[in-house]
Amino acid sequence: MKAIKSNTTFGYTKAIKLMFLFLIINITTSLKAQTLYIDVLKGKAGAEGTIDHPLASLEEAINKTNNFSGLEPVCLKVAPGAYLLTHELSIRTARQTMDTVAYTIEAMIMPDQYNWEQFKMPLILSLSSNSQVETARYAIGFLVQKHNVNFKGLKFIGNSNSNVTAYYPIKRADTKLSDLNISQCYFIGKKENTPIEGALWLSGSGIHIDHCIFSGNKTAIILSGTVNNFSLTHSIITGSYESAIWSTGFGTPFTFKNNVITNCKYVMVHPENKQPGYIFSNSCFILNDNYLGAYAPAKNKQVPIAVPVNNNNIKEINIRKTGKIKLAETNADGIPHDYLNLSKDSDGRNTSAGILMVSSPD
Repeated sequence: MKAIKSNTTFGYTKAIKLMFLFLIINITTSLKAQTLYIDVLKGKAGAEGTIDHPLASLEEAINKTNNFSGLEPVCLKVAPGAYLLTHELSIRTARQTMDTVAYTIEAMIMPDQYNWEQFKMPLILSLSSNSQVETARYAIGFLVQKHNVNFKGLKFIGNSNSNVTAYYPIKRADTKLSDLNISQCYFIGKKENTPIEGALWLSGSGIHIDHCIFSGNKTAIILSGTVNNFSLTHSIITGSYESAIWSTGFGTPFTFKNNVITNCKYVMVHPENKQPGYIFSNSCFILNDNYLGAYAPAKNKQVPIAVPVNNNNIKEINIRKTGKIKLAETNADGIPHDYLNLSKDSDGRNTSAGILMVSSPD
């Protein structure tokens, strides 16, 4: 009897070990399935999306993730190359807004890696048409429809579809969503041929933007409705011909530090008679047409127009408003490594604003 009991126990133990091993294999396989590689040069339509067999387009990759369970993190790793968006891409999984795990779209080679160069940044250009919503007259690159989304190391340029009246590379409209991180990205608009109405059109909570560069957008950042727990740090906004930040409502906390805003029509625009009591710290506002602007509610569906106003509520800590801002531009040798970052002889370098993550003062 003892021998039978011993063999039975051994059988149970072996079965449990096999079940555990099977579970680990399933989990590992599932986790691997949540990472997709995209390479416009080497990839193929219908590929597995592995590092050895990458997909060719962001559109196919994101369409695949729309059917993911939403129980494991999703990561899209994007190789160097130019990626064309022919229609709006929805960032979501099968669980939709119930999904709180991370969803990341990131460059395969990030800016701080030793072998990074400007030409290795994935370039995202849109050719999409206006939204299908009857009342809308604009196009969107990525529509964020879930919690906890991250964009890292990407270079967005505008929309070359001449029928599009306004283009927004990234939009999050649902005020119930939280956690959106945008880091080390470029947003470069050319109003003559690839315009960007607003680089980021955002609502909800937990929005964090760092080490980004916005150049030539009509407005760099649009904050729609109440936006809680917002931060903009170590970023450069230049050439916004409406405003650097346009806000329709306010929330707290609001963190704004180590930024450079230059050559913009306004630094910030807010609703009429609703100037926020925010703190701007350790930043440069140099060579802008106006500091703060206010707008009245739109009438007869016309676009509201801002007018300059005085600063009555915003507190400034170590804000510099005079000096010289010089950004690294394309030259005869091509696009420099530090493209649109502060040149060595520029003011504002104490902010450590720019595409690279370097130590900076608090």
